[in-house]
Amino acid sequence: MTARAADRARYDRATAHLDAPVAIVDLDAFDANADDLVRRAGGKPIRVASKSVRCRALLERVLARDGFQGIMSFTLAESLWLARSGFADVLLAYPSADRSGFAELTAHPKLAAAVTVMIDDPAQLDLIDASRAGGGEVVRVCLELDTSLRLLGGRLRVGALRSPLHSPDQVAELARAVVRRPGFTLVGIMAYEGHIAGVGDSVAGRPLRSRAIRLMQATARRELAERRAAVVRAVRAVAPGLEFVNGGGTGSVQHTAAEAAVTEVAAGSGLYVPRLFDNYTSFTARPAALFALPVVRRPGVGVVTVLGGGYPASGAAGADRLPVPWLPQGLRYDPQEGPGEVQTPLLGAPADDLLVGDKVWFRHAKAGELCERFETVHLVEGDRVTAAVPTYRGEGHTFL
Repeated sequence: MTARAADRARYDRATAHLDAPVAIVDLDAFDANADDLVRRAGGKPIRVASKSVRCRALLERVLARDGFQGIMSFTLAESLWLARSGFADVLLAYPSADRSGFAELTAHPKLAAAVTVMIDDPAQLDLIDASRAGGGEVVRVCLELDTSLRLLGGRLRVGALRSPLHSPDQVAELARAVVRRPGFTLVGIMAYEGHIAGVGDSVAGRPLRSRAIRLMQATARRELAERRAAVVRAVRAVAPGLEFVNGGGTGSVQHTAAEAAVTEVAAGSGLYVPRLFDNYTSFTARPAALFALPVVRRPGVGVVTVLGGGYPASGAAGADRLPVPWLPQGLRYDPQEGPGEVQTPLLGAPADDLLVGDKVWFRHAKAGELCERFETVHLVEGDRVTAAVPTYRGEGHTFL
């Protein structure tokens, strides 16, 4: 029996009492992936990206492990909820225009001490001040550095369109604006290199593209390491008490952690390991988060139909944003239909061995987005479900 076949047998036994659709996290794989991230981080703490987990119980589980420290959140409302729930170190990774959230943040000492907000423009400070509604708490601020690689005199850009702050001078100028402004304290710098950490460099069947990605990423790592160090020096000259410099992502943990200027790395997807993280040469990990759909029809030889399945991930539309049929191995989508809103035909020889009511297991393309589809995640250890825990959605929250 192959390892994948053994996993299918375990998951089927563990969830035999549960009707599909159902979502699981394999805790043995989750913990092994956490250990591998810690190994790659080389002693630097890992801040957990909550958007890739979206389940408080699993955030608590990973933060209880050595090597993990703090959360990187995705909305201000989520940040405040996590802080109220007892998480004491929450870095909001994106600027916010949530005026009511800023009013709450600036009115409560506990929240203001636990949450750090992200800015890359003085206008964001203006918005926070205009939202205070009498709240006088000092707001902890982090500056985001643009990590994109710029070539040919800036005519070619590789990387996400995020912060406008690219040079040390630009970041230091905003740092001075924060330091001069009452009601704010500058505590950190963040630089997320998505074109390195979030792009697989071993694309199946595309050797030339894979080589081009590896060359681009090697160039980008060298350029960013030099520029990030210069940015940190420039900002520390303005704010000597800077608490942290955050960088990285699942795909680049070991490279970013090796930079002396970086004090912590961020990761989240590497805990669940969705399908977009299969194509990396820098690490291998075990799929930990899966969902099962029930077989409800057998239209003909080599075909079964499962209920639901149209769970695309965010990003540029393409086949790589679709869930992948994983267990039993060998199933594929009908190219005329793909995964559907209410039903999904699946083709392949394994279909003939599936009965109505059997489960087909899938992996989502991205990590935490699967939790927006399910209210509960069932935690599997060996061949047993040992707990059922709510996702953010299951706790009544859809933050974005």
